[in-house]
Amino acid sequence: MVKGYVGNEMFEKALDLFEQIDIELVDVTYTIVFNACAKLCNDRAMKIGKKLLAEMPENYRNNNIASTSAIDMLMKFGDVESAERMFRSIKAKGANIYGALMNGYNLNGESWKCFKIFEEMKEKDIIPDEIEWNILIGACSKSGMLHHCQYIVNQIPLNIQNKIRTQNALIDMWGKCGSIEKAKNVFNLVADRDTITYNAMINAFGLNGMGSQAAELYREMPNNLRDHVSQICVLNACSHAGLLHEAR
Repeated sequence: MVKGYVGNEMFEKALDLFEQIDIELVDVTYTIVFNACAKLCNDRAMKIGKKLLAEMPENYRNNNIASTSAIDMLMKFGDVESAERMFRSIKAKGANIYGALMNGYNLNGESWKCFKIFEEMKEKDIIPDEIEWNILIGACSKSGMLHHCQYIVNQIPLNIQNKIRTQNALIDMWGKCGSIEKAKNVFNLVADRDTITYNAMINAFGLNGMGSQAAELYREMPNNLRDHVSQICVLNACSHAGLLHEAR
C-alpha cells in the first residue's frame, strides 16, 4: 500500500501509513520510504528519513538499491556530508551507488567532485551505464570546462553516445561550454529529434549570442514538438541578441 501511494505521488499519505506499520521492515520498505522522503523534502520527511536510516540494519546498508535511495534522499535534503559517509560505508558498490552520489553533487553545486568519483570508478573497474554517463555530462555542463567535456566524451561508448537522451545532454553540454560547432554536430547526428533535442539546440544558440540561428531553428521545428520551453528559449535567444523584431 505504501508503494502504491508513492507510485501515485501521494507521498504524505505514504508516510502516514508507514508510521502506522508495526512489523519488521524489509529492504524494499526502506527503499520506498526513502524515495517518498526524497520527493517531499520537508521537515517531516527529513525527520522520518534520517531516523529510518539510523535504524536500518547493517546488512541492508550493503543492499545497493536501498543504499542508492538513501544517498539520493540525503542529497535531496542537502546533507552532502551524510551522503558521503553513507557512500563510504558501503562495501560492495555498484554503478548506481556512484551515480546517486554524482547526481547529488550536481544537485548541490559540487559538480567538480563527480570527476574524482569517476576516476575511482575506473580504478575499481566499475563500468558506468547510460544513467551515470548522463550524470557526468551534466557535471561537465555545470563546470563549463572544455577539457573536462572532451575527456568524458572520449570515454563514452558509441552505443551510448548514439542514444537520444545522451545526444540531447551533449548538445546542452557543448552549448553551455561555448562549443557551438560541436553542439551542431551532435544535433545533426540525431536521427529522430524530439522536443528536448530542438530546445537544447535553440538554447545553445541563445547562450552563444546566435539569436538569428535560434529563431531560424524554431521556425524549422515541427509544430507538434513545440512547447512553452521552446518559446522561452527562442525569446531569450532573440532578447540577448537584441533581435526585437524576431522576438515578436
